Amino acid sequence: MKKFKFTIHGNEYAVDVHGIEGNLAHLEVNGTAYDVEIHRKVKQSKTPTIVRPAIKEPPRPSIHKKAGGSSYPILAPLPGSIQNLKVSKGDIVEKGQLLLIMEAMKMENRVLSDRAGVVEKLRVSEGSTVLQGDVLIEIV
Repeated sequence: MKKFKFTIHGNEYAVDVHGIEGNLAHLEVNGTAYDVEIHRKVKQSKTPTIVRPAIKEPPRPSIHKKAGGSSYPILAPLPGSIQNLKVSKGDIVEKGQLLLIMEAMKMENRVLSDRAGVVEKLRVSEGSTVLQGDVLIEIV
């Protein structure tokens, strides 16, 4: 933003230029906002402007839970600590989706879903310590 002071016919004006787009200037004179047209030839940019269409999110698959269905446990592959949970209770997950990141033997390990379903229960929280074979998440 550029600031100017003008005196016109003995009257002083404080002008803040907020920006110029093409031949239209956005400015503020003594606290009042104005859009002012500039009488000049607009220079054409040699660099094309890329306009990308909005990305539509693909529809999520609907999974219907059956009453009394058994849950599928996601087990800890190694002893370690939970660093970051990527899902919460009620989330729909797909096969191969990242569920959580755990640290084991000073390495980050990504725990992925073995099947599609709905997260029924989180048995761990961030910072939890787990042993190999402990149930981390239950999927229905």
